[in-house]
Amino acid sequence: MRTRLGAKLHIVLERYFPERRVFLKSDTDTRFIRLRPGSQLIAYAGVALLVAWAIVATAIILLDSIGSGNFREQAKRDQNNYQARLNELSSQRDSRATEAVAAQNRFNAALAQISVMQSELLDSETRRRELETGIEVIQSTLRGTMKDREAARSKLADAQEQLNGGAGTALASAGAGASMGFVAEALAKTAAERDQVILDSQDALLAADEMAQQISIMKEQNDAIFRQLEDAMTVSVAPLDKMFRAAGMPTDRIIEQVRRGYSGQGGPLTPLSFSTRGQEPTADTLRANRLLDQMDRLNLYRIAAQKAPFANPVKDAFRFTSKFGPRRDPKTGGRRMHKGVDFAAANGTPLYATADGVVTHSGWSSGYGRLVKIQHEFGIETRYAHMSKLRVKVGQRVSRGQRIGDMGASGRVTGVHLHYEVRVGGKAVNPMIYIKAANDVF
Repeated sequence: MRTRLGAKLHIVLERYFPERRVFLKSDTDTRFIRLRPGSQLIAYAGVALLVAWAIVATAIILLDSIGSGNFREQAKRDQNNYQARLNELSSQRDSRATEAVAAQNRFNAALAQISVMQSELLDSETRRRELETGIEVIQSTLRGTMKDREAARSKLADAQEQLNGGAGTALASAGAGASMGFVAEALAKTAAERDQVILDSQDALLAADEMAQQISIMKEQNDAIFRQLEDAMTVSVAPLDKMFRAAGMPTDRIIEQVRRGYSGQGGPLTPLSFSTRGQEPTADTLRANRLLDQMDRLNLYRIAAQKAPFANPVKDAFRFTSKFGPRRDPKTGGRRMHKGVDFAAANGTPLYATADGVVTHSGWSSGYGRLVKIQHEFGIETRYAHMSKLRVKVGQRVSRGQRIGDMGASGRVTGVHLHYEVRVGGKAVNPMIYIKAANDVF
């Protein structure tokens, strides 16, 4: 059976691959190689496989080359898009910085206007009280004048009665002429005093009317000043309150803590109030005291804002290279928590404290490199890492906006940048909470 199947297969192969002989001739001998149908089939199959492999390999190389070109083009497009996005963010940051500077200027102008208006209000209140005192004096003088006039009238009536009652006796006596002269002189003097009293009364009434008009005008001016002050308080206090609440800071507790720190009598934050001299307070007095309380609260907010990190540690041109939260480690490639934000700029860029505080660390700290730690009020600490130069010492008190060092690449880094952290109660929080909260105020 196997021989018969082999014979049939040989016949089929003979039809397509007839047996061939390749002769090899030399000078002394002639030989040949017999190419059987099976050998030819194997040779043709090998050549076909080789050609197919070459075609497939060439196609793969071409596809890979085309794919690489597309990938490079896509990478370039992504890079261009990323650069455009960075440029857009940079322009937005610059515009926000310009807006923040303008807002700061408006805020300072509002504070200056409030100070001027407060002085005007105090001066106006003092003038009003002086006018009220003057009116009281005039009224007292007028009452005294009226009493003197009544006394003069009484004297005149007594003199007339004496004159009428003793007329017959006076004519009979020898000294009647001298008595009549004395009575006439007394009557003339009394009449002159009466006329003077009337003139003084009229002058006092005119002065009282003028003072009443002045008081009315001053009340209108005071009301306008009150309205402007109330509007200024609303414009100034509301954004500060919103800023603290956006940062998750309880305003009542913050204000109370600042007030305790500035509670010395006669200090800059001693609350002012208008005295009522033991009388029931008027509506203007209550209104003025409410404004003074709001001014005191505004001043407390201003001090609290200086003590919390509502500022940017970099004032020159920069870009954010890493945000707060989990990220891929630039050294190992693994996932780990990034406890701050990174600002990239030129080497030596000035770095500034974001709030008033005390330096608790200024030196080398393993992965942080050259590190500065500042302890602020309300349990807040800020950290500035990877510096190239330190400009503060441990124990030194610093103010918001004071230069504390230069940007560098010390420690565990891949390039020049600032690693900035904010910690509350020892726990790292997102610094952008404070920076964004202050965008609409400073």
